Amino acid sequence: MNEITLSKAVDSFITATNAHDAEALAAVFGEGASVHDDGKTWAGEAEIREWVQGHLINPKVVLTPTSFADDRLVASGDGDFPGGPLSFAFVFDIKDDQVIDLAIEPV
Repeated sequence: MNEITLSKAVDSFITATNAHDAEALAAVFGEGASVHDDGKTWAGEAEIREWVQGHLINPKVVLTPTSFADDRLVASGDGDFPGGPLSFAFVFDIKDDQVIDLAIEPV
């Protein structure tokens, strides 16, 4: 199996998600960041913390990367939610090793 090389910010996102570490996850996002997931947008620190808790921490999501190219990560996600594991595409916009925009969609 080929090893997947992730950027620093994406690696930090995966590591914090899989450790269920809300503080480390929030720290991955830069000032003024936004997340687009489930047809909604979360913008700013407070809303992103809400998204992190509700979408990654509470359901104990574990992500297993399957590919990464051009700031697009495809990963299998499993956790305490129906139908898992599911595959998701995470499209990152990164500046200074922090995520400033993240769009997530099922694949």
